[in-house]
Amino acid sequence: MNKHQKPVLTGQRFKTRKRDEKEKFEPTVFRDTIILGLNEAGNDLEAVAKFLDTTGSRLDYRRYAETLFDILIAGSMLAPGGSRIDDGDKAKQTNHCVFSAEEDYETMRNYAQLSKPL
Repeated sequence: MNKHQKPVLTGQRFKTRKRDEKEKFEPTVFRDTIILGLNEAGNDLEAVAKFLDTTGSRLDYRRYAETLFDILIAGSMLAPGGSRIDDGDKAKQTNHCVFSAEEDYETMRNYAQLSKPL
């Protein structure tokens, strides 16, 4: 059996279909965007909730759900084993998280209501 190469047209462009195009999975870019917005919101939980609602239309919360959960609970992305992946950089962590909140019922209830619409 001979293996002959099939003729190829030169100058032909292959079109990719939209279903074949894949978005890159970049959780660090997502983390930086969320943390920047949370830090700009100040100490007001209403401003944090408003920021999360407005960015929900631009950012894909379903795709980055684990990263978002890590940020809202621990303040930064977590490595396997539970340590933070922030390299000691304060720009990569936020104080708007459950771990750095006061330990009383009202504060915890407010943080739970904050993440409820997500």
